[in-house]
Amino acid sequence: MTEQNQTHPDADSYDPGASSLAGQVDPAVMAELLSIRSSIDNIDATLVYLLAERFKATQKVGFLKATHKLPAGDPGRETAQIARLRRLAAEAHLDPAFAEKFLNFIIGEVIRHHEAIAEDHEAATQAANADAAASRVRGSADPAVSADA
Repeated sequence: MTEQNQTHPDADSYDPGASSLAGQVDPAVMAELLSIRSSIDNIDATLVYLLAERFKATQKVGFLKATHKLPAGDPGRETAQIARLRRLAAEAHLDPAFAEKFLNFIIGEVIRHHEAIAEDHEAATQAANADAAASRVRGSADPAVSADA
């Protein structure tokens, strides 16, 4: 998720005034357009940071689920969340179908992350168990340990 896409310019090269409309519209209109776009840019940045915080929290959930061998998805929770977000979207005058698509995308990513965390946890548990078993075998084969002990 933190991987930078090489086809997009990085933040240092971002030009908030970039527009294919420059020189084609009245300067006052262009100034207003750029002002509104500046607000949009701030909102987009906020959304990115909010999503990062959300994924930090869901990662904790993923570790908890992996530790206790719980399933990655929780259909009951997902259904309730979708209904809640659809209601909030309607109250906010946002298309509920769009909100549902957006949440479904996020849920899909969260489940994918939870599955990866569970696989990593299982592999680490198996490796630790194998190491412990090997230690026990080495311990019983240790010549310093007598059969009379």
